[in-house]
Amino acid sequence: MPTPSRALRLHRFDRSGHCHRVELMLSLLQLPHELIEVDLMGGAHKRPAFIALNSFGQVPVLENGELVLADSNAILVYLAEAYGGSRWRPASPAAAAAIQRWLSIAAGPLAFGPAAARAAVLFGVPHDLKAARSRAHNLFAVFESELGRRPFLAGETVSIADLANYAYVAHAPEGGVSLAPYPRIRTWLAAIETLAGFIPMPASAVVEAA
Repeated sequence: MPTPSRALRLHRFDRSGHCHRVELMLSLLQLPHELIEVDLMGGAHKRPAFIALNSFGQVPVLENGELVLADSNAILVYLAEAYGGSRWRPASPAAAAAIQRWLSIAAGPLAFGPAAARAAVLFGVPHDLKAARSRAHNLFAVFESELGRRPFLAGETVSIADLANYAYVAHAPEGGVSLAPYPRIRTWLAAIETLAGFIPMPASAVVEAA
C-alpha cells in the first residue's frame, strides 16, 4: 500500500468530531501528518485564505501535496482507498453500500441529533436543544438495535462507518445525552478505543439533561 511522499496537512479544530474522525483515521493508518489548528472562534474559517481551501468555509481540510480535500466523510473515503487497503472500505458492492448508509447517517441524524446538542451546549450554537436531544435518543435506539446484530455498524469488522460516527456518539454526554441506557453502544465505543493507534478527542464537561 502506498505512503504519502510528504506529510499530510490536516486543518482542524480540535473539539470538532468531524475533524477527529479524520485525525483518528490518519493515526490508525500510521500516516505522518501535520495538524494545523483553525481558529473557528475567531472566524479564521471564513477568511479568504481558508475559503481558498474550502469554499464552504468548514473544517476539516486535508492537503496531500497539490491535492486539497474537504468534507470529513469524503476524506475518510479517500484515505481508506488510497492507504487503507480493503480493511476500512471493502470493495464489494454490498459492503460499500452498507458503509455509505452509515456515512449518510453521520452526515444527517448524527449531525442534527447528538452533535447539534453538543454544539448548543459547548459553543452556544442556536439549535433547539430539546429537539436535538430527542433526535439523539431516537438515533441511539436504532444504533442499539443494529449493534445487537453485529459488533460494528456496517459488518463484522471495523470500517470507516464506525470512525465517522464515533466521536459525536462518545461525546454525546457533553450535550446532555446520556449513554447509560445503551450498553451495546458503550461496548462498540470501547472496541474502537482499543484499536492500535486510537487517539481520543479532547473531552469537555458532561452535562445533565434538563
